[in-house]
Amino acid sequence: MAKQLELNGRQYWILSEPNSEGWRAWVTEVRDDGGSEEMGIDATAETRSAADELAERKLRRLLKGKN
Repeated sequence: MAKQLELNGRQYWILSEPNSEGWRAWVTEVRDDGGSEEMGIDATAETRSAADELAERKLRRLLKGKN
């Protein structure tokens, strides 16, 4: 599953999959040229929505720190 976000004019996808401890989510930036880059953000939680929310919070904190 994936959740798409647009922040600061850039596109990000939060991708998630089940793992042995619940769910794992990570963030990928999708560039205009069709390429992508993992952001180095990884989150785990008991549910998919919790893992996705945690990954999004980490992304927002990372982007806030770059401004």
